[in-house]
Amino acid sequence: MDIEKEFIGLITSNQAIIHRICCMYVDNRTDREDLFQEIILQSWKSFKSFRGDSRFQTWLYRVGLNTAITYIKRDRKHMDAELQFTQESYCDIIYQENEEILAMYRAIGQLSKIEKALVALYLEDYSYKEIGDTMGMTANHVAVKISRIKEKLKDLSKKQLSL
Repeated sequence: MDIEKEFIGLITSNQAIIHRICCMYVDNRTDREDLFQEIILQSWKSFKSFRGDSRFQTWLYRVGLNTAITYIKRDRKHMDAELQFTQESYCDIIYQENEEILAMYRAIGQLSKIEKALVALYLEDYSYKEIGDTMGMTANHVAVKISRIKEKLKDLSKKQLSL
């Protein structure tokens, strides 16, 4: 199979992963579109190094998360230091019918970069071991972090819903 066709097929079937990363890390449409393109570009540049030792989705998350963090550091002057979602956020528009989901996305927007990455992988039903392998942590450390993040998100979501 032609490598370009293989790459396009994999990206097409997994583009929701990239969209979720973009929603978690940047707050306005222009930055999301730029980050989306940057993740695809970095994925293409790195695709030849994908050995298949892990699932493509795991590899794409790693590339996507690293690209998002680099993007934020590079373009910090253009972004809100808190990285919170704005009222006109794309994610707000998608989930405007469900206030609880919207509150959860806003709460996720207040997490640290590492916490956002852990949440993204957890929401994709990755095992603690798979998350640990992707993030460079032990499965036990991931379990503890996820437990703490869940508590933090409960509190942040309640605050969002009361606004």
